Amino acid sequence: MKLLKLFVKIILNIAIFGGALYFGYVKFQDYFNNPWTRDGQVRAQVIQVSPRVSGEVINISVIDNQEVKKGDLLFSIDPSQYQIKIQQAKADLKREEANARGTKIEYDRVRKIAAKNKGAISQKDLNRNRVNYEKARAKIASHQEKLNTAKLNLSFTNVRASVDGYVSNINFQVGSQAVANKPILALVDKNTFWVFGFFRENMLKDIKIGDTSKVTLMAYPDRPINGEVESIGWGIAHSDGNPGNNLLPAIKPVFQWIRLAQRIPVRIKLDDLPEGMELRFGLTASVMIMKTNSTKEKEL
Repeated sequence: MKLLKLFVKIILNIAIFGGALYFGYVKFQDYFNNPWTRDGQVRAQVIQVSPRVSGEVINISVIDNQEVKKGDLLFSIDPSQYQIKIQQAKADLKREEANARGTKIEYDRVRKIAAKNKGAISQKDLNRNRVNYEKARAKIASHQEKLNTAKLNLSFTNVRASVDGYVSNINFQVGSQAVANKPILALVDKNTFWVFGFFRENMLKDIKIGDTSKVTLMAYPDRPINGEVESIGWGIAHSDGNPGNNLLPAIKPVFQWIRLAQRIPVRIKLDDLPEGMELRFGLTASVMIMKTNSTKEKEL
Protein backbone atom coordinates (compact mmCIF):
# COMPACT_ATOMS: atom_id res chain seq x y z
CA MET A 1 0.00 0.00 0.00
CA LYS A 2 2.83 2.35 0.90
CA LEU A 3 4.62 1.46 -2.31
CA LEU A 4 1.45 2.24 -4.28
CA LYS A 5 1.09 5.62 -2.63
CA LEU A 6 4.77 6.35 -3.23
CA PHE A 7 4.40 5.29 -6.86
CA VAL A 8 1.33 7.52 -7.34
CA LYS A 9 3.14 10.42 -5.68
CA ILE A 10 6.13 10.00 -7.98
CA ILE A 11 3.91 9.81 -11.07
CA LEU A 12 2.01 12.88 -9.94
CA ASN A 13 5.22 14.86 -9.36
CA ILE A 14 6.56 13.77 -12.73
CA ALA A 15 3.30 14.84 -14.39
CA ILE A 16 3.39 18.23 -12.67
CA PHE A 17 7.05 18.70 -13.50
CA GLY A 18 6.45 17.61 -17.09
CA GLY A 19 3.48 19.94 -17.42
CA ALA A 20 5.55 22.85 -16.10
CA LEU A 21 8.32 22.03 -18.56
CA TYR A 22 5.84 21.83 -21.42
CA PHE A 23 4.21 25.11 -20.41
CA GLY A 24 7.61 26.74 -20.17
CA TYR A 25 8.59 25.32 -23.56
CA VAL A 26 5.40 26.65 -25.17
CA LYS A 27 5.99 30.08 -23.65
CA PHE A 28 9.60 30.01 -24.79
CA GLN A 29 8.50 29.12 -28.31
CA ASP A 30 5.97 31.95 -28.28
CA TYR A 31 8.60 34.48 -27.32
CA PHE A 32 11.14 32.97 -29.66
CA ASN A 33 8.91 32.65 -32.74
CA ASN A 34 6.62 35.67 -32.33
CA PRO A 35 7.72 39.33 -32.32
CA TRP A 36 7.08 40.94 -28.97
CA THR A 37 7.92 44.06 -27.04
CA ARG A 38 7.46 45.41 -23.56
CA ASP A 39 7.60 48.93 -25.00
CA GLY A 40 3.90 49.51 -25.61
CA GLN A 41 1.46 52.22 -24.65
CA VAL A 42 -2.28 52.76 -24.65
CA ARG A 43 -3.36 55.70 -26.80
CA ALA A 44 -6.64 57.40 -27.69
CA GLN A 45 -7.86 60.42 -29.62
CA VAL A 46 -7.65 63.50 -27.41
CA ILE A 47 -9.81 66.47 -28.38
CA GLN A 48 -8.57 69.90 -27.38
CA VAL A 49 -11.78 71.66 -26.46
CA SER A 50 -11.72 75.30 -27.53
CA PRO A 51 -14.56 77.81 -27.19
CA ARG A 52 -15.65 79.33 -30.49
CA VAL A 53 -16.37 82.70 -28.88
CA SER A 54 -14.57 84.74 -26.24
CA GLY A 55 -15.95 85.80 -22.89
CA GLU A 56 -16.02 85.29 -19.14
CA VAL A 57 -16.70 81.76 -17.89
CA ILE A 58 -19.82 81.88 -15.72
CA ASN A 59 -20.42 78.18 -15.17
CA ILE A 60 -18.43 74.92 -15.17
CA SER A 61 -20.69 71.87 -15.30
CA VAL A 62 -18.05 69.13 -14.96
CA ILE A 63 -15.14 68.21 -12.73
CA ASP A 64 -11.71 66.96 -13.69
CA ASN A 65 -11.64 63.35 -14.99
CA GLN A 66 -15.43 63.12 -15.16
CA GLU A 67 -17.02 60.86 -17.76
CA VAL A 68 -19.36 62.71 -20.11
CA LYS A 69 -21.70 61.84 -22.96
CA LYS A 70 -21.84 63.50 -26.33
CA GLY A 71 -23.86 66.72 -25.99
CA ASP A 72 -23.30 67.16 -22.23
CA LEU A 73 -22.66 70.73 -21.14
CA LEU A 74 -19.01 71.34 -20.19
CA PHE A 75 -18.98 75.06 -19.38
CA SER A 76 -20.76 78.30 -20.23
CA ILE A 77 -19.55 81.74 -21.29
CA ASP A 78 -21.32 84.99 -20.38
CA PRO A 79 -23.98 85.38 -23.13
CA SER A 80 -24.95 89.01 -22.48
CA GLN A 81 -22.76 90.62 -25.17
CA TYR A 82 -24.01 88.11 -27.76
CA GLN A 83 -27.65 88.71 -26.77
CA ILE A 84 -27.07 92.44 -27.34
CA LYS A 85 -25.60 91.71 -30.78
CA ILE A 86 -28.74 89.76 -31.67
CA GLN A 87 -30.91 92.73 -30.73
CA GLN A 88 -28.68 95.04 -32.77
CA ALA A 89 -28.84 92.71 -35.77
CA LYS A 90 -32.63 92.56 -35.52
CA ALA A 91 -32.86 96.36 -35.40
CA ASP A 92 -30.56 96.72 -38.43
CA LEU A 93 -32.59 94.13 -40.33
CA LYS A 94 -35.84 95.91 -39.52
CA ARG A 95 -34.40 99.23 -40.74
CA GLU A 96 -33.23 97.71 -44.02
CA GLU A 97 -36.61 96.05 -44.56
CA ALA A 98 -38.27 99.45 -44.17
CA ASN A 99 -35.81 101.00 -46.66
CA ALA A 100 -36.47 98.16 -49.08
CA ARG A 101 -40.21 98.73 -48.92
CA GLY A 102 -39.64 102.40 -49.82
CA THR A 103 -37.41 101.59 -52.79
CA LYS A 104 -39.88 98.94 -53.97
CA ILE A 105 -42.76 101.44 -53.88
CA GLU A 106 -40.74 103.90 -55.94
CA TYR A 107 -39.64 101.18 -58.36
CA ASP A 108 -43.20 99.98 -58.83
CA ARG A 109 -44.38 103.57 -59.40
CA VAL A 110 -41.90 104.32 -62.19
CA ARG A 111 -42.60 100.96 -63.84
CA LYS A 112 -46.34 101.70 -63.96
CA ILE A 113 -45.70 105.13 -65.44
CA ALA A 114 -43.33 103.64 -68.02
CA ALA A 115 -45.89 100.98 -68.90
CA LYS A 116 -48.56 103.63 -69.57
CA ASN A 117 -46.29 106.10 -71.32
CA LYS A 118 -42.82 104.97 -72.41
CA GLY A 119 -41.67 108.51 -72.94
CA ALA A 120 -42.66 109.70 -69.44
CA ILE A 121 -39.77 107.89 -67.67
CA SER A 122 -36.30 107.60 -69.09
CA GLN A 123 -34.62 104.21 -69.24
CA LYS A 124 -31.87 105.60 -67.03
CA ASP A 125 -34.34 106.47 -64.24
CA LEU A 126 -36.00 103.09 -64.59
CA ASN A 127 -32.65 101.28 -64.31
CA ARG A 128 -31.59 103.41 -61.35
CA ASN A 129 -34.74 102.55 -59.39
CA ARG A 130 -34.39 98.87 -60.23
CA VAL A 131 -30.76 98.86 -59.04
CA ASN A 132 -31.72 100.66 -55.81
CA TYR A 133 -34.37 98.05 -55.12
CA GLU A 134 -31.96 95.17 -55.79
CA LYS A 135 -29.39 96.79 -53.50
CA ALA A 136 -32.00 97.06 -50.76
CA ARG A 137 -32.85 93.38 -51.13
CA ALA A 138 -29.15 92.48 -50.96
CA LYS A 139 -28.75 94.52 -47.78
CA ILE A 140 -31.69 92.64 -46.25
CA ALA A 141 -30.00 89.32 -47.07
CA SER A 142 -26.72 90.58 -45.60
CA HIS A 143 -28.33 91.70 -42.34
CA GLN A 144 -30.26 88.43 -42.13
CA GLU A 145 -26.94 86.58 -42.25
CA LYS A 146 -25.56 88.88 -39.55
CA LEU A 147 -28.55 87.99 -37.41
CA ASN A 148 -27.99 84.29 -38.03
CA THR A 149 -24.32 84.69 -37.10
CA ALA A 150 -25.25 86.50 -33.90
CA LYS A 151 -27.65 83.69 -32.96
CA LEU A 152 -24.99 81.09 -33.75
CA ASN A 153 -22.43 82.90 -31.58
CA LEU A 154 -24.94 82.94 -28.75
CA SER A 155 -25.33 79.17 -29.02
CA PHE A 156 -21.54 78.84 -28.85
CA THR A 157 -21.56 80.30 -25.33
CA ASN A 158 -22.60 76.85 -24.12
CA VAL A 159 -19.69 74.49 -24.84
CA ARG A 160 -20.72 70.84 -25.06
CA ALA A 161 -18.90 67.52 -25.38
CA SER A 162 -18.49 66.49 -29.01
CA VAL A 163 -17.95 62.79 -28.16
CA ASP A 164 -18.39 60.32 -25.33
CA GLY A 165 -15.29 60.49 -23.19
CA TYR A 166 -13.45 61.75 -20.16
CA VAL A 167 -12.76 65.37 -19.26
CA SER A 168 -9.15 66.11 -18.37
CA ASN A 169 -6.95 69.01 -17.32
CA ILE A 170 -9.53 71.53 -16.17
CA ASN A 171 -7.21 74.35 -15.11
CA PHE A 172 -9.64 77.28 -15.22
CA GLN A 173 -12.45 78.46 -12.99
CA VAL A 174 -15.55 80.61 -12.97
CA GLY A 175 -14.46 84.15 -13.78
CA SER A 176 -11.66 83.08 -16.10
CA GLN A 177 -11.53 84.68 -19.53
CA ALA A 178 -12.08 82.14 -22.32
CA VAL A 179 -10.49 83.05 -25.65
CA ALA A 180 -11.98 81.90 -28.94
CA ASN A 181 -10.14 78.99 -30.59
CA LYS A 182 -7.70 78.63 -27.67
CA PRO A 183 -7.83 75.16 -25.99
CA ILE A 184 -9.11 75.29 -22.44
CA LEU A 185 -9.49 71.59 -21.54
CA ALA A 186 -8.98 68.11 -22.99
CA LEU A 187 -11.55 65.43 -23.80
CA VAL A 188 -10.36 61.83 -24.19
CA ASP A 189 -12.58 59.96 -26.66
CA LYS A 190 -13.49 56.71 -24.89
CA ASN A 191 -14.33 54.91 -28.14
CA THR A 192 -10.94 55.37 -29.82
CA PHE A 193 -8.49 53.50 -27.60
CA TRP A 194 -5.72 51.56 -29.30
CA VAL A 195 -2.22 50.38 -28.40
CA PHE A 196 1.09 51.36 -29.93
CA GLY A 197 3.71 48.63 -29.73
CA PHE A 198 7.18 50.02 -30.42
CA PHE A 199 9.02 47.15 -32.11
CA ARG A 200 12.69 46.97 -33.04
CA GLU A 201 13.24 47.59 -36.73
CA ASN A 202 14.69 44.11 -37.26
CA MET A 203 11.33 42.61 -36.23
CA LEU A 204 9.23 44.40 -38.84
CA LYS A 205 9.82 41.75 -41.50
CA ASP A 206 7.82 39.30 -39.35
CA ILE A 207 4.87 41.68 -38.76
CA LYS A 208 2.03 42.01 -41.24
CA ILE A 209 -1.18 44.04 -41.18
CA GLY A 210 -3.95 41.73 -39.99
CA ASP A 211 -1.76 39.61 -37.70
CA THR A 212 -3.42 38.77 -34.40
CA SER A 213 -1.80 39.99 -31.22
CA LYS A 214 -1.86 39.65 -27.46
CA VAL A 215 -1.73 42.85 -25.41
CA THR A 216 -0.94 42.68 -21.71
CA LEU A 217 -1.31 45.81 -19.63
CA MET A 218 0.85 46.37 -16.58
CA ALA A 219 -2.34 47.44 -14.78
CA TYR A 220 -3.98 44.06 -15.61
CA PRO A 221 -1.11 41.54 -15.88
CA ASP A 222 -3.36 38.47 -15.73
CA ARG A 223 -5.95 39.61 -18.28
CA PRO A 224 -4.48 39.77 -21.81
CA ILE A 225 -6.45 41.49 -24.55
CA ASN A 226 -6.80 40.16 -28.07
CA GLY A 227 -6.02 42.56 -30.88
CA GLU A 228 -5.00 42.90 -34.51
CA VAL A 229 -2.23 44.76 -36.30
CA GLU A 230 -3.96 47.74 -37.88
CA SER A 231 -1.00 49.60 -39.34
CA ILE A 232 2.79 49.95 -39.18
CA GLY A 233 4.48 53.33 -38.91
CA TRP A 234 6.30 54.69 -41.96
CA GLY A 235 8.68 57.01 -40.16
CA ILE A 236 10.01 58.33 -36.88
CA ALA A 237 11.61 61.64 -35.93
CA HIS A 238 15.41 61.70 -36.05
CA SER A 239 17.17 63.10 -33.01
CA ASP A 240 19.98 64.63 -35.11
CA GLY A 241 20.01 66.65 -38.30
CA ASN A 242 18.91 70.05 -37.00
CA PRO A 243 20.16 72.98 -39.12
CA GLY A 244 23.66 74.14 -38.15
CA ASN A 245 26.14 76.47 -39.82
CA ASN A 246 25.22 77.40 -43.38
CA LEU A 247 21.92 75.53 -42.91
CA LEU A 248 23.78 72.19 -43.08
CA PRO A 249 22.55 69.37 -40.82
CA ALA A 250 24.34 69.26 -37.46
CA ILE A 251 25.09 65.56 -36.85
CA LYS A 252 26.31 64.55 -33.43
CA PRO A 253 29.26 62.14 -33.40
CA VAL A 254 28.53 58.59 -32.23
CA PHE A 255 31.13 57.05 -29.93
CA GLN A 256 29.43 53.86 -28.77
CA TRP A 257 30.40 50.55 -30.34
CA ILE A 258 26.90 49.12 -30.18
CA ARG A 259 24.25 50.45 -32.54
CA LEU A 260 20.75 50.13 -31.06
CA ALA A 261 17.86 49.21 -33.34
CA GLN A 262 15.31 51.95 -33.87
CA ARG A 263 11.81 51.47 -32.53
CA ILE A 264 8.94 51.66 -35.03
CA PRO A 265 5.32 52.12 -33.84
CA VAL A 266 2.91 49.31 -34.72
CA ARG A 267 -0.74 50.21 -34.15
CA ILE A 268 -2.86 47.50 -32.55
CA LYS A 269 -6.65 47.56 -32.84
CA LEU A 270 -8.14 46.07 -29.67
CA ASP A 271 -10.96 43.54 -29.52
CA ASP A 272 -13.67 43.69 -26.85
CA LEU A 273 -12.23 44.31 -23.40
CA PRO A 274 -12.68 41.85 -20.53
CA GLU A 275 -15.45 42.85 -18.15
CA GLY A 276 -14.42 45.45 -15.62
CA MET A 277 -11.27 46.55 -17.47
CA GLU A 278 -10.78 50.29 -17.96
CA LEU A 279 -8.30 51.79 -20.40
CA ARG A 280 -6.46 55.00 -19.70
CA PHE A 281 -4.29 57.03 -22.01
CA GLY A 282 -0.61 56.23 -21.43
CA LEU A 283 -0.91 52.85 -19.70
CA THR A 284 2.12 50.60 -20.19
CA ALA A 285 1.58 47.52 -22.35
CA SER A 286 3.45 44.47 -23.61
CA VAL A 287 2.56 43.38 -27.13
CA MET A 288 3.11 40.01 -28.79
CA ILE A 289 2.34 39.49 -32.47
CA MET A 290 0.95 35.97 -32.88
CA LYS A 291 2.52 35.46 -36.27
CA THR A 292 2.28 31.67 -36.20
CA ASN A 293 -1.33 31.64 -35.05
CA SER A 294 -2.44 34.32 -37.48
CA THR A 295 -0.81 32.45 -40.38
CA LYS A 296 -2.67 29.28 -39.46
CA GLU A 297 -5.96 31.14 -39.18
CA LYS A 298 -5.47 32.67 -42.62
CA GLU A 299 -4.67 29.24 -44.10
CA LEU A 300 -7.88 27.82 -42.59
